[in-house]
Amino acid sequence: MTDPHLPGTHLIDGHLDLGMNLLDGRDLTLPLDALRAADPVPDQTATVTLPELRAARVRVCFGTLFALPASADTPGGYTDHAGARAQALAQLDAYHRLQDAGHLTLLTSAAGVKAHLDSPDAPPGVVLLMEGADPIRDAADLPFWVERGVRVIGPAWGRTRYAGGTDAPGPLTPAGVDLVTVMRDLNVTLDASHLDDHAFWDAAQIGPRMIATHANSRALVPGNRHLTDDMARAIAATDGVIGLVLLNRFIRPLPEGSLDRVPLAALADHARHYADLIGWDRVALGTDLDGGFGAEKTPAGIDRYAHVPRLLDELPAGIRQSVAWENWARWLTTHL
Repeated sequence: MTDPHLPGTHLIDGHLDLGMNLLDGRDLTLPLDALRAADPVPDQTATVTLPELRAARVRVCFGTLFALPASADTPGGYTDHAGARAQALAQLDAYHRLQDAGHLTLLTSAAGVKAHLDSPDAPPGVVLLMEGADPIRDAADLPFWVERGVRVIGPAWGRTRYAGGTDAPGPLTPAGVDLVTVMRDLNVTLDASHLDDHAFWDAAQIGPRMIATHANSRALVPGNRHLTDDMARAIAATDGVIGLVLLNRFIRPLPEGSLDRVPLAALADHARHYADLIGWDRVALGTDLDGGFGAEKTPAGIDRYAHVPRLLDELPAGIRQSVAWENWARWLTTHL
Protein backbone atom coordinates (compact mmCIF):
# COMPACT_ATOMS: atom_id res chain seq x y z
CA MET A 1 0.00 0.00 0.00
CA THR A 2 1.47 3.36 -1.00
CA ASP A 3 0.26 6.91 -0.66
CA PRO A 4 0.69 8.90 -3.90
CA HIS A 5 0.36 12.23 -2.13
CA LEU A 6 2.97 12.21 0.62
CA PRO A 7 6.65 11.78 -0.23
CA GLY A 8 8.94 10.03 2.21
CA THR A 9 8.01 8.31 5.43
CA HIS A 10 4.80 8.91 7.26
CA LEU A 11 3.44 7.12 10.30
CA ILE A 12 0.56 5.35 11.98
CA ASP A 13 0.94 5.06 15.75
CA GLY A 14 -0.86 2.30 17.66
CA HIS A 15 -0.97 4.07 21.01
CA LEU A 16 -1.11 7.68 22.18
CA ASP A 17 -2.75 8.88 25.40
CA LEU A 18 -4.06 12.11 23.92
CA GLY A 19 -7.22 12.18 26.04
CA MET A 20 -5.33 11.75 29.30
CA ASN A 21 -2.98 14.59 28.41
CA LEU A 22 -5.90 16.84 27.50
CA LEU A 23 -7.50 16.24 30.88
CA ASP A 24 -4.14 16.90 32.53
CA GLY A 25 -4.43 20.42 31.13
CA ARG A 26 -2.09 20.14 28.18
CA ASP A 27 -3.19 22.20 25.17
CA LEU A 28 -2.38 19.77 22.38
CA THR A 29 -3.29 22.32 19.71
CA LEU A 30 -0.05 24.22 20.48
CA PRO A 31 3.27 23.68 18.75
CA LEU A 32 5.40 21.45 20.96
CA ASP A 33 7.86 24.16 21.98
CA ALA A 34 4.98 26.42 23.06
CA LEU A 35 3.47 23.65 25.18
CA ARG A 36 6.83 22.95 26.78
CA ALA A 37 7.17 26.62 27.71
CA ALA A 38 3.97 26.49 29.79
CA ASP A 39 3.48 22.79 30.53
CA PRO A 40 1.10 22.07 33.42
CA VAL A 41 2.48 18.54 33.85
CA PRO A 42 5.61 18.60 36.04
CA ASP A 43 8.75 16.53 35.56
CA GLN A 44 7.69 15.07 32.20
CA THR A 45 9.03 16.87 29.16
CA ALA A 46 6.26 16.68 26.57
CA THR A 47 6.92 15.09 23.19
CA VAL A 48 3.45 15.12 21.59
CA THR A 49 1.08 17.80 20.33
CA LEU A 50 -1.19 17.70 17.30
CA PRO A 51 1.01 20.11 15.27
CA GLU A 52 3.98 17.91 16.21
CA LEU A 53 2.15 14.84 14.91
CA ARG A 54 1.40 16.62 11.66
CA ALA A 55 5.05 17.66 11.35
CA ALA A 56 6.02 14.00 11.79
CA ARG A 57 3.49 12.99 9.10
CA VAL A 58 1.33 10.96 11.45
CA ARG A 59 -1.74 10.10 9.39
CA VAL A 60 -3.59 8.03 12.01
CA CYS A 61 -3.13 7.07 15.65
CA PHE A 62 -5.02 5.01 18.17
CA GLY A 63 -6.04 7.57 20.81
CA THR A 64 -6.91 6.23 24.23
CA LEU A 65 -9.72 6.66 26.67
CA PHE A 66 -7.70 5.93 29.79
CA ALA A 67 -9.20 6.20 33.26
CA LEU A 68 -6.54 6.45 35.96
CA PRO A 69 -7.27 4.45 39.13
CA ALA A 70 -6.65 5.91 42.57
CA SER A 71 -3.35 5.10 44.24
CA ALA A 72 -0.94 6.67 46.69
CA ASP A 73 0.52 8.67 43.78
CA THR A 74 -2.84 9.51 42.19
CA PRO A 75 -5.35 10.23 44.97
CA GLY A 76 -7.64 11.86 42.43
CA GLY A 77 -8.04 8.66 40.43
CA TYR A 78 -11.18 6.59 40.26
CA THR A 79 -12.29 4.23 43.01
CA ASP A 80 -15.41 2.80 41.34
CA HIS A 81 -17.07 2.31 37.98
CA ALA A 82 -18.76 5.72 38.08
CA GLY A 83 -15.45 7.50 38.55
CA ALA A 84 -13.82 5.57 35.71
CA ARG A 85 -16.77 6.27 33.43
CA ALA A 86 -16.66 9.99 34.21
CA GLN A 87 -12.97 10.17 33.22
CA ALA A 88 -13.56 8.32 29.95
CA LEU A 89 -16.57 10.43 29.01
CA ALA A 90 -14.63 13.62 29.72
CA GLN A 91 -11.85 12.43 27.42
CA LEU A 92 -14.37 11.47 24.75
CA ASP A 93 -15.81 14.98 24.93
CA ALA A 94 -12.32 16.45 24.58
CA TYR A 95 -11.71 14.45 21.40
CA HIS A 96 -15.00 15.66 19.95
CA ARG A 97 -14.16 19.27 20.79
CA LEU A 98 -10.88 18.93 18.91
CA GLN A 99 -12.66 17.35 15.97
CA ASP A 100 -15.23 20.14 15.92
CA ALA A 101 -12.36 22.65 15.80
CA GLY A 102 -10.71 20.84 12.88
CA HIS A 103 -7.66 19.57 14.76
CA LEU A 104 -8.33 15.83 14.28
CA THR A 105 -10.73 13.40 12.64
CA LEU A 106 -12.33 10.53 14.56
CA LEU A 107 -12.31 7.32 12.50
CA THR A 108 -14.75 4.50 13.13
CA SER A 109 -14.68 2.24 10.05
CA ALA A 110 -12.32 0.62 7.57
CA ALA A 111 -13.86 2.70 4.79
CA GLY A 112 -13.37 5.84 6.85
CA VAL A 113 -9.70 5.05 7.39
CA LYS A 114 -9.18 4.38 3.68
CA ALA A 115 -10.81 7.68 2.73
CA HIS A 116 -8.75 9.48 5.35
CA LEU A 117 -5.50 8.00 4.04
CA ASP A 118 -6.50 9.20 0.59
CA SER A 119 -6.89 12.76 1.92
CA PRO A 120 -3.36 14.08 2.40
CA ASP A 121 -4.40 17.45 3.82
CA ALA A 122 -6.67 16.03 6.52
CA PRO A 123 -5.67 16.47 10.17
CA PRO A 124 -4.47 13.39 12.08
CA GLY A 125 -7.07 10.64 12.26
CA VAL A 126 -7.84 9.08 15.65
CA VAL A 127 -9.22 5.60 16.30
CA LEU A 128 -10.64 5.36 19.82
CA LEU A 129 -9.05 2.74 22.06
CA MET A 130 -10.24 2.14 25.63
CA GLU A 131 -7.23 1.22 27.79
CA GLY A 132 -8.57 -0.54 30.88
CA ALA A 133 -12.25 -1.47 30.71
CA ASP A 134 -13.46 -0.18 34.08
CA PRO A 135 -15.45 2.67 32.43
CA ILE A 136 -17.75 -0.02 30.99
CA ARG A 137 -20.52 -0.88 33.47
CA ASP A 138 -20.89 -4.49 32.27
CA ALA A 139 -21.10 -6.45 29.02
CA ALA A 140 -24.56 -5.05 28.30
CA ASP A 141 -23.05 -1.54 28.37
CA LEU A 142 -20.63 -2.26 25.53
CA PRO A 143 -22.99 -1.07 22.74
CA PHE A 144 -23.07 2.37 24.41
CA TRP A 145 -19.33 2.72 23.84
CA VAL A 146 -19.38 1.19 20.37
CA GLU A 147 -22.02 3.74 19.34
CA ARG A 148 -19.64 6.46 20.54
CA GLY A 149 -16.82 5.20 18.37
CA VAL A 150 -14.77 2.86 20.56
CA ARG A 151 -13.39 0.13 18.31
CA VAL A 152 -10.61 -1.41 20.44
CA ILE A 153 -10.63 -2.28 24.15
CA GLY A 154 -7.84 -3.42 26.44
CA PRO A 155 -9.60 -5.06 29.40
CA ALA A 156 -6.71 -4.40 31.81
CA TRP A 157 -4.06 -1.88 32.75
CA GLY A 158 -3.27 -3.02 36.22
CA ARG A 159 -6.02 -5.17 37.68
CA THR A 160 -9.53 -4.14 36.67
CA ARG A 161 -12.97 -5.54 37.38
CA TYR A 162 -12.48 -7.55 34.22
CA ALA A 163 -8.96 -8.96 34.21
CA GLY A 164 -5.56 -9.37 35.78
CA GLY A 165 -3.02 -6.98 34.32
CA THR A 166 0.43 -5.48 34.63
CA ASP A 167 2.02 -6.48 37.96
CA ALA A 168 -1.40 -7.81 39.01
CA PRO A 169 -1.60 -11.49 38.03
CA GLY A 170 -4.99 -13.05 37.52
CA PRO A 171 -7.51 -14.45 35.05
CA LEU A 172 -10.46 -12.88 33.33
CA THR A 173 -13.12 -12.42 35.97
CA PRO A 174 -16.63 -13.71 35.24
CA ALA A 175 -17.50 -10.17 34.16
CA GLY A 176 -14.41 -10.22 31.94
CA VAL A 177 -15.49 -13.44 30.27
CA ASP A 178 -18.86 -11.85 29.52
CA LEU A 179 -17.26 -8.66 28.21
CA VAL A 180 -14.78 -10.40 25.91
CA THR A 181 -17.54 -12.66 24.59
CA VAL A 182 -19.66 -9.65 23.65
CA MET A 183 -16.60 -7.92 22.18
CA ARG A 184 -16.13 -10.94 19.92
CA ASP A 185 -19.78 -10.90 18.92
CA LEU A 186 -19.77 -7.15 18.17
CA ASN A 187 -16.43 -7.31 16.31
CA VAL A 188 -14.70 -5.08 18.87
CA THR A 189 -10.97 -5.81 18.84
CA LEU A 190 -9.19 -6.80 22.03
CA ASP A 191 -5.94 -5.00 22.84
CA ALA A 192 -3.80 -7.59 24.62
CA SER A 193 -1.33 -5.01 25.94
CA HIS A 194 -1.26 -5.09 29.76
CA LEU A 195 -3.15 -8.40 30.09
CA ASP A 196 -1.65 -10.84 32.55
CA ASP A 197 -0.81 -14.25 31.08
CA HIS A 198 -3.78 -16.00 32.68
CA ALA A 199 -6.22 -13.36 31.45
CA PHE A 200 -4.60 -13.35 27.98
CA TRP A 201 -5.11 -17.06 27.45
CA ASP A 202 -8.63 -16.91 28.88
CA ALA A 203 -9.41 -14.22 26.31
CA ALA A 204 -7.70 -16.05 23.46
CA GLN A 205 -9.85 -19.10 24.14
CA ILE A 206 -13.01 -17.00 23.71
CA GLY A 207 -11.74 -15.99 20.28
CA PRO A 208 -11.92 -12.21 19.77
CA ARG A 209 -9.78 -10.50 17.18
CA MET A 210 -6.57 -9.40 18.96
CA ILE A 211 -3.83 -6.84 18.56
CA ALA A 212 -1.22 -5.43 20.96
CA THR A 213 -1.13 -1.68 20.46
CA HIS A 214 1.97 -1.16 22.62
CA ALA A 215 3.88 -4.20 23.87
CA ASN A 216 7.53 -5.18 23.61
CA SER A 217 8.96 -8.69 23.87
CA ARG A 218 9.36 -10.60 27.11
CA ALA A 219 12.22 -12.51 25.51
CA LEU A 220 14.28 -9.32 25.96
CA VAL A 221 12.66 -7.72 29.03
CA PRO A 222 11.14 -9.86 31.82
CA GLY A 223 7.75 -9.20 33.39
CA ASN A 224 4.09 -9.67 32.59
CA ARG A 225 3.85 -6.24 30.92
CA HIS A 226 5.53 -7.76 27.87
CA LEU A 227 4.49 -10.46 25.41
CA THR A 228 5.82 -14.00 25.44
CA ASP A 229 6.61 -15.57 22.10
CA ASP A 230 3.48 -17.70 22.31
CA MET A 231 1.36 -14.60 22.97
CA ALA A 232 2.84 -12.91 19.90
CA ARG A 233 2.02 -15.97 17.81
CA ALA A 234 -1.55 -16.05 19.15
CA ILE A 235 -2.05 -12.38 18.22
CA ALA A 236 -0.68 -13.00 14.74
CA ALA A 237 -3.03 -15.97 14.34
CA THR A 238 -5.99 -13.54 14.50
CA ASP A 239 -4.34 -11.36 11.80
CA GLY A 240 -3.14 -9.04 14.56
CA VAL A 241 -0.34 -6.47 14.67
CA ILE A 242 2.01 -5.52 17.53
CA GLY A 243 3.17 -1.96 18.25
CA LEU A 244 6.64 -1.16 19.62
CA VAL A 245 6.86 0.99 22.80
CA LEU A 246 9.43 3.79 23.22
CA LEU A 247 9.87 3.63 27.01
CA ASN A 248 13.44 2.80 28.01
CA ARG A 249 12.62 0.31 30.75
CA PHE A 250 10.36 -1.59 28.34
CA ILE A 251 13.29 -1.89 25.93
CA ARG A 252 16.01 -3.01 28.33
CA PRO A 253 15.58 -4.20 31.93
CA LEU A 254 15.85 -1.02 33.99
CA PRO A 255 14.40 -0.06 37.37
CA GLU A 256 11.26 2.07 37.40
CA GLY A 257 12.25 5.73 37.46
CA SER A 258 15.57 5.11 35.70
CA LEU A 259 16.78 7.96 33.52
CA ASP A 260 19.26 5.77 31.65
CA ARG A 261 18.59 6.22 27.95
CA VAL A 262 18.95 3.18 25.71
CA PRO A 263 19.96 3.20 22.05
CA LEU A 264 17.31 2.87 19.37
CA ALA A 265 19.16 -0.21 18.19
CA ALA A 266 17.90 -1.94 21.34
CA LEU A 267 14.28 -1.30 20.32
CA ALA A 268 15.12 -2.58 16.86
CA ASP A 269 16.12 -5.82 18.58
CA HIS A 270 12.51 -6.20 19.76
CA ALA A 271 11.30 -5.56 16.22
CA ARG A 272 13.64 -8.20 14.81
CA HIS A 273 12.63 -10.70 17.47
CA TYR A 274 8.96 -10.28 16.58
CA ALA A 275 9.74 -10.42 12.88
CA ASP A 276 11.56 -13.73 13.32
CA LEU A 277 8.49 -15.11 15.12
CA ILE A 278 5.58 -13.74 13.12
CA GLY A 279 6.96 -11.72 10.18
CA TRP A 280 7.69 -8.07 9.52
CA ASP A 281 4.10 -7.58 8.37
CA ARG A 282 3.00 -7.89 12.03
CA VAL A 283 5.43 -5.29 13.46
CA ALA A 284 4.40 -1.64 13.80
CA LEU A 285 4.61 1.42 16.04
CA GLY A 286 2.84 1.85 19.36
CA THR A 287 5.06 4.53 20.83
CA ASP A 288 3.02 5.40 23.97
CA LEU A 289 4.90 8.72 24.02
CA ASP A 290 3.68 11.01 26.82
CA GLY A 291 1.90 8.00 28.30
CA GLY A 292 2.80 8.96 31.85
CA PHE A 293 6.46 9.60 31.00
CA GLY A 294 8.34 12.30 29.13
CA ALA A 295 11.39 12.71 26.92
CA GLU A 296 13.59 11.91 29.93
CA LYS A 297 12.62 8.22 29.59
CA THR A 298 12.69 7.80 25.83
CA PRO A 299 15.53 6.22 23.84
CA ALA A 300 18.57 8.28 22.96
CA GLY A 301 17.78 10.44 19.95
CA ILE A 302 14.03 10.63 20.61
CA ASP A 303 13.55 14.03 22.22
CA ARG A 304 10.25 14.88 20.51
CA TYR A 305 7.70 13.03 18.41
CA ALA A 306 9.22 14.27 15.14
CA HIS A 307 12.27 12.13 15.94
CA VAL A 308 10.30 8.84 15.88
CA PRO A 309 11.29 8.07 12.25
CA ARG A 310 14.87 7.72 13.47
CA LEU A 311 13.88 4.26 14.70
CA LEU A 312 13.28 3.21 11.11
CA ASP A 313 16.93 3.80 10.28
CA GLU A 314 17.76 0.88 12.58
CA LEU A 315 15.56 -1.50 10.56
CA PRO A 316 16.15 -3.23 7.21
CA ALA A 317 15.53 -0.75 4.42
CA GLY A 318 12.98 -2.88 2.62
CA ILE A 319 10.53 -3.05 5.54
CA ARG A 320 10.71 0.48 6.97
CA GLN A 321 7.50 1.67 5.32
CA SER A 322 5.71 -1.45 6.52
CA VAL A 323 6.63 -0.80 10.15
CA ALA A 324 6.10 2.95 9.84
CA TRP A 325 2.52 2.75 8.65
CA GLU A 326 1.60 0.09 6.10
CA ASN A 327 1.02 -2.73 8.58
CA TRP A 328 -1.41 -0.71 10.69
CA ALA A 329 -3.02 0.68 7.53
CA ARG A 330 -3.63 -2.84 6.23
CA TRP A 331 -5.14 -3.90 9.56
CA LEU A 332 -7.32 -0.80 9.92
CA THR A 333 -8.66 -0.92 6.37
CA THR A 334 -9.46 -4.62 6.79
CA HIS A 335 -10.79 -4.94 10.33
CA LEU A 336 -11.94 -1.62 11.81
